[in-house]
Amino acid sequence: MSVFTPLTRSELEAFLAPYGLGRLLDFQGIAAGSENTNYFISLEQGEFVLTLVERGPISEMPFFIELLDVLHDADLPVPYALRTQDGQALRELKGKPALLQPRLAGKHIREANAQHCAQVGDLLGHLHTATRHNVLVRKTDRGLDWMLAEGPALMADLSPDSAQLLQKALSEITERKAQILALPQANLHGDLFRDNAMFEGTHLTGLIDFYNACSGPMLYDVAIALNDWCADEDGKIDGPRARALLGAYAALRPFTASEAELWPTMLRVACVRFWLSRLIAAHSFAGQDVLIHDPGEFEKRLALRQTVTVQLPFAL
Repeated sequence: MSVFTPLTRSELEAFLAPYGLGRLLDFQGIAAGSENTNYFISLEQGEFVLTLVERGPISEMPFFIELLDVLHDADLPVPYALRTQDGQALRELKGKPALLQPRLAGKHIREANAQHCAQVGDLLGHLHTATRHNVLVRKTDRGLDWMLAEGPALMADLSPDSAQLLQKALSEITERKAQILALPQANLHGDLFRDNAMFEGTHLTGLIDFYNACSGPMLYDVAIALNDWCADEDGKIDGPRARALLGAYAALRPFTASEAELWPTMLRVACVRFWLSRLIAAHSFAGQDVLIHDPGEFEKRLALRQTVTVQLPFAL
């Protein structure tokens, strides 16, 4: 289970009392997380999620709180930080930054269809349009510079074929870095995978886990989402799902010609980001009772993204 910081009932009761939400009825650690500690919390006045942030400095937490407030005010289905009765949103529990948020309705889906993907594209379009004209600045700690630094360090443990694939991708990032950073920007979710979205049927009811959120090229966020939502079991891009996601997004924010040109590159960049982070997690948490996603999944997808058949619709 990916609960890095265990909590007792008495610790939780003391932490939750200032919110004035009634007695603690039940709590359960959430196994799905791979970076933070999360608990489902049942109180007399409702269902909530408690997050203890395990990675990243506490100085960045006001960014996440402000971003979620902005998105909540824009009527997006996101988990904003609840305040205590004296107005505190960011608190500390067992030495970790801690937030209490409403638990959103719905559940994660394993098999995505074109309707699900259209909902994801629509929500991502609303997220970007809500922030693009007033971007909250936060540089990601898993960005292009990080990839270029960590990639060579990890290459020694890869097979010759894998190392060659990674080196080719890193060379492309180096070559096109300036063009990527010049793309239209907004605030990004940065991790819009199936396990971070909630659905009731084909209706998207919630977007969670904003702890990779940052400012950056909007196209990168689209590439991250499409690589997961629109990939078949073999990792290939499914055309109907991809066109549904891209079409719904473009209906809110048309893509530019420069984004269309860099689209294949951004799909590969998004693969590199998660291949490397999963390699690091597999090494760091080896032998521990922590959820570790398969690094090979994104190595395979990177190999498949050397050719991209689904093109980006764009406005001239």
